[in-house]
Amino acid sequence: MESIFEYKSQLRKEIKQLKKQVDAEASKQKARIVFAEVETLAEFKQANVVLAFWSLPDELPTHDFVMKWSCRKKIVLPVVVGDDLKLRLFEGTEQLEQSNHFGIMEPKTGKIVDPKEIEFAIIPGVAFDRNGNRLGRGKGYYDRLMPQFKEITKVGVGYEFQLVESVPVTQFDLPVDIVICN
Repeated sequence: MESIFEYKSQLRKEIKQLKKQVDAEASKQKARIVFAEVETLAEFKQANVVLAFWSLPDELPTHDFVMKWSCRKKIVLPVVVGDDLKLRLFEGTEQLEQSNHFGIMEPKTGKIVDPKEIEFAIIPGVAFDRNGNRLGRGKGYYDRLMPQFKEITKVGVGYEFQLVESVPVTQFDLPVDIVICN
């Protein structure tokens, strides 16, 4: 078991170095391509309540996507509360505040949303493989959240180098259904 955790740690370091090489304009272009593909999915088109995330500086940018769709769908963002994620309705950037957890911008006001209300989910990750296995930042927040969803499509998004041959997993690591990287 120790070797899995060592491999996860090494993979996180490798991806972190690759992320540093992506410039801001290329990052925005890659995000446009990834989210244009997300928008073509029938499951996304049919969903009224969508879980997304407000990206960190080293992640594929989600801000434009969240802003675009918040006028047409209920966009829900995660908020770290202890060891878990609570979900809040996104109601604009003025409600976002930087948390103490990874420096994530989170909604501090807005309706709390039950995970069972989510109809489509966009899930962040450090790395993914073609089987949908996902490597997160190591705290297990999404692995604890995803079992609370009803049957929905979960999509992992990222840069092309975040799609790797194989992601090491344990029984606690939950996969996504679709991976879209560019």
